[in-house]
Amino acid sequence: MTGDAPLRLKPQLTISVDQAQSIIRRMSPRASVRGVTELHGGEISTVLELTLADAPACILKVYPESLQWKMAKEVYVLGLLRGVGAAIPKILLADDTRTAIDLNYLLMTRLDGTVLGRREATLSETQLFAVYAEMGAALRRINDVTLDSFGYIGPNGVWTAHPSNHAYMSAQFERKLTEFCTRGGDPALAARLRDSVTARQHLFEAASHPRLCHYDFHAGNVLVTPEYEPHLTGIVDFENATSGDPLMDIAKALYYFTPKDAPKRDGLLAGYGTIARPDWQQTLDLYRMYCTLELWCWMAQIGKHEALADLTRELANTA
Repeated sequence: MTGDAPLRLKPQLTISVDQAQSIIRRMSPRASVRGVTELHGGEISTVLELTLADAPACILKVYPESLQWKMAKEVYVLGLLRGVGAAIPKILLADDTRTAIDLNYLLMTRLDGTVLGRREATLSETQLFAVYAEMGAALRRINDVTLDSFGYIGPNGVWTAHPSNHAYMSAQFERKLTEFCTRGGDPALAARLRDSVTARQHLFEAASHPRLCHYDFHAGNVLVTPEYEPHLTGIVDFENATSGDPLMDIAKALYYFTPKDAPKRDGLLAGYGTIARPDWQQTLDLYRMYCTLELWCWMAQIGKHEALADLTRELANTA
């Protein structure tokens, strides 16, 4: 492994009621904050719920020092999704002045519902199929948004734009294989993976138009009704969005499923609808390899080396 210090992510900060009040009053001078509660979520940003007197609660999302640009990216992506039909947060305030707090933040509407991941254990297979079918339909609507070029989305659009999916994914695989070796991965395995990608690279060519991909579409980023039959009420966390092949988005959404999760997989694909692509299953398999490689590099970057052995075995099995 390299001797680089792990990337510092989620800010370890406490937002006082007074600080929250100064933020809220930039949006609504008469609003009054009653409480600040940190919500459990991903590894990158700190997300807090601000409870207000005589007004709906709202969400404060604070970005880490190392990834301040992700605030502008999320503003950009949420703008692309206006009118798409899926329930997404509305931005109330985007602040990069570092006056109220010394980090960039977004103030957003709080969507109704509870995180799907907290309900899944209580749901039947029929219920899981149904709610994942709703998710699949919502993902399709997100993927219907067309962009100008393939590539990772930055603060103001696509960074390092590529003219084709073949060019984009070839560059991504090469970049991640180089990083894999730099961070201590087995060069022989990297060579096998590179050969495997080369043998299947024709699969990239079927994606002719760049589409908006959420690229982190899982039960932790989806809200559903808190009681009775679960129904989709919202989708959050677009900070990993890319402009690429929708099948890459599907592959990432299916990534953590196990054989016992068949109702989720089947529901998501049923809701998504017909995939009019030859060799789409083989393409999903290739993108799964990329997801594993990307996750290996991410875990190494943030210092979670205990996860690398299992990921290495999975890569070896896909090469």
